[in-house]
Amino acid sequence: MREILVVKDLKKTFRISAKQQKLERTKEKVKIAVNGLSFVSYEGEIFGLLGPNGAGKTTTLRMIATLIVPESGDVFVDGSSVCKEPDVVRSKIGFLTSELKLEEFFTPNYLFDFFGQLHGMEKSLVEQRKAKLFERFGITKFAEVKVSELSTGMKQKVSLVISIVHDPDIIIFDEPTNGLDVLTAKVVTDFLMELKNQGKTVIVSTHIFSLVEKICDRVGIIIDGTMALCDTLSNVTREKCLEDVFFDIYAERAGEAS
Repeated sequence: MREILVVKDLKKTFRISAKQQKLERTKEKVKIAVNGLSFVSYEGEIFGLLGPNGAGKTTTLRMIATLIVPESGDVFVDGSSVCKEPDVVRSKIGFLTSELKLEEFFTPNYLFDFFGQLHGMEKSLVEQRKAKLFERFGITKFAEVKVSELSTGMKQKVSLVISIVHDPDIIIFDEPTNGLDVLTAKVVTDFLMELKNQGKTVIVSTHIFSLVEKICDRVGIIIDGTMALCDTLSNVTREKCLEDVFFDIYAERAGEAS
């Protein structure tokens, strides 16, 4: 299998405000969000980054997506460095995050065209992609409805199609089913499998064990910004279910820290 995403020794820290120090009951002025994180994802697979809230999953994905710069380490996306070639990396990936807030005044039709233009796509190709994706996700009849009037599930679908307007080979999803009803969540997970079947590489960050067990080929368990375990799903769950494996590792880490 060809390595398509190589994460090498990523590190990222953030300064903690006085208010955050009080809320987290700490005197530390700096929080280490990601600490020497490394892993590899291969072409045509779904890789699950599993961990609790605050483990560093979103920070890791934001570094991969070139939204924030690593303090040290690097990421190579199909051979291109996020530190040295961020523009090239952006052309190769699609990134969907819950932090993506659609401008509520605009319509799905307008937003799709806008993001297509940002990626330098020909108008005819944008129209082809729009027709295909809007039909696939049931957006067509809502194409001229303002985002403010759409349901939560429909907003997520619009966000998803916008993130892949340019048909990237590597798609990164941060908590793709978070807050969705069961029907919309199934539409999203089914589409992730479709992308894999098309030969795309999909990176999924989540804290939902069942989602990883259902769709992922390989899984990395991240705790406190470090990779606790990374292997094929079958190897990770050889003797126990994924949930039991995760909590065994988490308990072991907690014991080491105490």
